[in-house]
Amino acid sequence: VGHDDLEPLKRLSARELDVLRGVALGRSLKEIAAELKLSEKTIATYRARLGEKLGLSSNVDLTRFALLHKLIDPG
Repeated sequence: VGHDDLEPLKRLSARELDVLRGVALGRSLKEIAAELKLSEKTIATYRARLGEKLGLSSNVDLTRFALLHKLIDPG
């Protein structure tokens, strides 16, 4: 993993990373919201912001990104 590969991660807040991990683990917005004690609408906003910041549109793309950057355990 080169230095430039970490750049997108630096742009994300801790909360955005929490949401990204939840999405990558296949959790629904409702499940992530319950876990983080936030509303579903708030989670949806974080999810949309992640897509914008990372240039990724689908949950599959976000999951791939999370795996690539070792944010979740592939096992």
